[in-house]
Amino acid sequence: MTTPGTPILVTGGAGYIGSHTVRLLARQGRQIVVLDNLVFGHDQAIVDPGVELVVGDVGDQALVRSLFAKHRFGAVIHFAAYAYVGESVTNPLKYFQNNTAEPIKLFQVMQESGCKVFVFSSTCATYGVPDALPITESNTQHPINPYGRSKLMVEWILADCGVAWGLRSACLRYFNASGSASDGKTGEDHRPETHLIPRVMMAVTGEIATLEVFGTDYATPDGTCIRDYIHVEDLADAHARALDHLAAGGESFCCNLGTGVGVSVKEIIAAVEEVTGKKVPVKYGARRAGDPDSLVADPTLAKRILGWEAAHKDVRDMIRPAWAWISGPHAGRFPANSRPA
Repeated sequence: MTTPGTPILVTGGAGYIGSHTVRLLARQGRQIVVLDNLVFGHDQAIVDPGVELVVGDVGDQALVRSLFAKHRFGAVIHFAAYAYVGESVTNPLKYFQNNTAEPIKLFQVMQESGCKVFVFSSTCATYGVPDALPITESNTQHPINPYGRSKLMVEWILADCGVAWGLRSACLRYFNASGSASDGKTGEDHRPETHLIPRVMMAVTGEIATLEVFGTDYATPDGTCIRDYIHVEDLADAHARALDHLAAGGESFCCNLGTGVGVSVKEIIAAVEEVTGKKVPVKYGARRAGDPDSLVADPTLAKRILGWEAAHKDVRDMIRPAWAWISGPHAGRFPANSRPA
């Protein structure tokens, strides 16, 4: 484990997965500095005392250099990225600029500062339509949208930096992040919200009139898409373990983070109805282009390298805290950022 006195920079640490990871790291006694421009993150998600939040961009090299000079970071965990797949298709340059070009500026500062440990928030979208199921790390990486390509390019850059100047990295390709903090203090708050589980619950609460399901003719048992839903706190645990692996001198690696359990859209709807005791208003429509029938991880490599496996494999264990978050006093929304983005 990195020692409590070794500062860690977490970019995008006020976002959904980043903030849950920051909470875990802070509870472990680590010194954390979060860099987030608050475009999608929320300063209210930084709830642990002692965590410093700096509002700014990863690509602002003057700012990043000043932070490295002040804190002498021993490692970086990088979450900062845009993640709307549809938008990446209509505005690819935005995604390549933010998700690929901006991290290059961060790597340059890391190289100058001698920081050689990097944990990267990657994605199963780098695989595209899988050539085999469950998806292992040996599956062909052939992303079908600019979002996935922007992440895969960073994986390639990290490998080349490893050869060139010894940067050691962990590329964590996770599947469908889900759930909320077990204590109810933080949760999923995307604006707009595109993830299935919160949208199902938004239909229950009346925030949206109906849940639109795209396609019922997929090659799955009930005709709807199957995905691997992974609890956000399990993802946080994997990031902490990856950090420790690299800090202890471990080699670079890429691995999948998932439960290995596939759940269909209709099964998610049924589980939400079971947890909430309420009927979900549903509208069934046509398929969306580019949606694979099934995406399920083989998480064996993560267990072998990190000793990690998902603690939450029943999707209802992800839905319960998410429901408590979205139906609670805050209605699934953080207050407006108190600092200007």
